[in-house]
Amino acid sequence: MEELEELKKRLEEERPMTWDSFPDIGLYMDQVISYVSRQLITYDQGEGLTPAMVNNYIKDGLLPRAEGKRYSKTHLAYLTAICALKQVLSVKETRELLRLSRGERTAEDLYATFYSELSLAQDCTAEVLDPELDREDLPRLALRLALRSYADKLACERVLSLLEPAERPPEKRRREKDRER
Repeated sequence: MEELEELKKRLEEERPMTWDSFPDIGLYMDQVISYVSRQLITYDQGEGLTPAMVNNYIKDGLLPRAEGKRYSKTHLAYLTAICALKQVLSVKETRELLRLSRGERTAEDLYATFYSELSLAQDCTAEVLDPELDREDLPRLALRLALRSYADKLACERVLSLLEPAERPPEKRRREKDRER
């Protein structure tokens, strides 16, 4: 099936820009929106990144403030990661994951880890795609991919909960999570 072959190829070959490939000059908001929209593989235009979203990410602590009206490599790196992670995590979970990942690491180191893990994830998914499948096999493939996403999300949520401070009892964490949804 030609469409699966094309998807497999995109998953294997397309990657966001590396840190060193980011522009060395600060970008204005409209340039950032345009740049980040090309960082990840998409098929439907759906809800793309907007200036309001960027401002909210700054208010929510996911993203550092701009330097004047210009955004740096750090902003491009964080926005690329946020746009990928928001597909499966809440804003709160994304903020916590980024905070815990940050530690003493630089934005460049964090982005290198993100880039490496994204590449691995895309390669793993590409391996499951068999372009020789018939149309009647697509529902089973879609089911497999959906259930892998479910299992991965479940594991991710559990790992994030293990990283939370021990002083917060599990039932309080659960209530907070329920309120968030």
